[in-house]
Amino acid sequence: MRGEDIATVMALERAAYTDGWPATAFERELTTNGMARYIVLEEGAAGIVGFGGLWLMVDEAHVVTVAVLPEERRRGLGRALVHGLVELAIEHGMVSATLEVRASNVAARGLYREYGFYEVGERRRYYSDNGEDAIIMTTEELTGAAYRRRLLRLEAELRRRFPGIVIGRASGE
Repeated sequence: MRGEDIATVMALERAAYTDGWPATAFERELTTNGMARYIVLEEGAAGIVGFGGLWLMVDEAHVVTVAVLPEERRRGLGRALVHGLVELAIEHGMVSATLEVRASNVAARGLYREYGFYEVGERRRYYSDNGEDAIIMTTEELTGAAYRRRLLRLEAELRRRFPGIVIGRASGE
């Protein structure tokens, strides 16, 4: 994600979530939070259709957001974003990843499980819009042989589903 993406990302955030971040949050994340890393998912003429972000905290990546335009959901784009975030965490030497997800978001929880996240706890009344609980999830060691095999298998699935997909940093970035 770059500064010029912020307006598009904010519009996507408002479309994806009822209680999104304030307008200045992404600018702060990109300019002053040295722990923050964000990616966007672009699809041809449609432009940015999703984004995700994480914080690099010592040796743990904390996924802070994953969003896909509502009209683009159920196509595997969230999977591509999660894959990109995990690859980014590994690139930065993170040992594991964590996140919180709404207890009611069964689809996201299933996707995260595919990426090796497992449930370790809950945060009661975590979400301010409706007081819903959050499920805390974490991964096994990202650099372990078993996890690398999982990631390679999932990458192969993504490449079959989205021929020509660029996974990881595009050249020149």
